[in-house]
Amino acid sequence: MIRIAIAEDDPQCLAQLEQFIGDYGRETGRAFQITRFSNGEDLVEGYQPEFDLILMDVEMPFMDGMTAAGYVRRVDPEVVIVFVTNLAQYAIQGYSVNALDYILKPLNYFSFSQRLGRALQYVHKKEAAFLTVMVKGGAIKLEVDGIFYIERLGRQLMIHTRSGIHASTATLQQVEQDLAGKGFARCNKGYLVNLEHVTGIQDGCAVVGGDRLLISRGRRAPFLEALTDWVGGGKP
Repeated sequence: MIRIAIAEDDPQCLAQLEQFIGDYGRETGRAFQITRFSNGEDLVEGYQPEFDLILMDVEMPFMDGMTAAGYVRRVDPEVVIVFVTNLAQYAIQGYSVNALDYILKPLNYFSFSQRLGRALQYVHKKEAAFLTVMVKGGAIKLEVDGIFYIERLGRQLMIHTRSGIHASTATLQQVEQDLAGKGFARCNKGYLVNLEHVTGIQDGCAVVGGDRLLISRGRRAPFLEALTDWVGGGKP
């Protein structure tokens, strides 16, 4: 699911963007979740780094798109920003907020689909490096390389990382799916381990980030096989 925010004060343009995104999704088999904002001020108020892509009008009341993008960048350096404007001159200003691209109005589907496809290529690359998880009050993005292991504790997940421990409302199965192919494996039903951070196997436990995590009998063979493949340069 690709999460897209649209900040656009023109209802007609907003409807057209939504229609084009829906058409693109049907053509490519991609799923999109769209959140709408009628101006830049609404977007930045209480902003959480939970979007993959922001389509941003430049000229909006209360707060213009460039100003809003500046606020967004301070709390979310990874989200892909694409400006939607009728003035190509704004494309140069977009570099100051690390905008990826711009789409010129009036919109046409062919040009839009090309720009959207390019933006989604960048989204895919960033998805490989980050994990977005739901937490109390919103969502956070965590560097995959910085995750040691993920522990199921009651109805919560405790994500152990270099920056500390983060509690998430996601399920272990959801996170395991999101991290598929990225070097993670379960050592038992309650722990999902980043194989990159396994420093040893001692007394039936995996040593990860200084902690010892029990390897269950049923998962011992597949876990050790995944670890061997990972150390050898393969993928689990």
